[in-house]
Amino acid sequence: MPAISCPFIDAALDGWWWCGQILSATTMSENNKSPYNAAVIGREQINPQLLVLRVQPDAVMFDFKPGQFAVLGLLGSELRAPEAASEEIVPEPDKLIRRAYSIASSSVEHRYVEFYLALVTSGQLTPRLFALRPGSRLFLGPKASGMFTLDRVPPGKAIVLIATGTGLAPYLSMLRTMLVNETQRRFVVLHGARFGWDLGYRGELESLARLRSNFTYIPSITRTDQDSHFHGYTGRVQALVEQGVVEKESGVALDPAQADVFLCGNPEMVQAVKSLLAAKGFKADEPGKTGTIHVEEYW
Repeated sequence: MPAISCPFIDAALDGWWWCGQILSATTMSENNKSPYNAAVIGREQINPQLLVLRVQPDAVMFDFKPGQFAVLGLLGSELRAPEAASEEIVPEPDKLIRRAYSIASSSVEHRYVEFYLALVTSGQLTPRLFALRPGSRLFLGPKASGMFTLDRVPPGKAIVLIATGTGLAPYLSMLRTMLVNETQRRFVVLHGARFGWDLGYRGELESLARLRSNFTYIPSITRTDQDSHFHGYTGRVQALVEQGVVEKESGVALDPAQADVFLCGNPEMVQAVKSLLAAKGFKADEPGKTGTIHVEEYW
């Protein structure tokens, strides 16, 4: 099935970081014993700590809902990025190290999946993922999973997406999928990071905000003393929510009758915003009962 093109997103990404043609599975010769079933077809290292990878499976691409995650894996024998710390426990070289990561690409993109990754210098997998280059082989799980999806929000309600760091990833998938056709429903992204150069996808999100009147993008940083070039909101995300920045910038009321809120990223931020929203009448999801606050914690 051919990928559905999104002209305004394609224009925003033209010349961005694409690393050559899509690799054909027929050009890949692998030892039958290899657990690898996918290849890196593009990468952008935003800074030494942040990386975007595009991964193409050898087989037919699995279907997924925006907001879901997939599993990536590499053998313990793979090289680690130079920025990584020494491993206290060296993994077995012939065993896969696997971790789940939110998908950032559109669900109508059937050629590859995209991931937005933060380097955990003491970790086992991300230092190896950061060492990959276009053409590198890796393991990609055969399906996507997760309940952090938009289908739990009633039609017509506004959607407020709040994240820190790479917690932005599932929101990229949602926006890249939904903003193609959704012209009435309001979407808001509030994204916090330490520095302006940590605000991954900022250019794309600013372009979308200019092109779609129903989308508002609010970036914020906390290390203002070290980033004098950033002009925008400063301070922690939870403080901006408390100050009414979402309502001021978007016109979307933080009212559970009018909006659902998604939270993804630092658990401290998640807990603080949940408390602020609870005071406004929002309720978090519970087993078997959908609320108006939906949470994905990254650690």
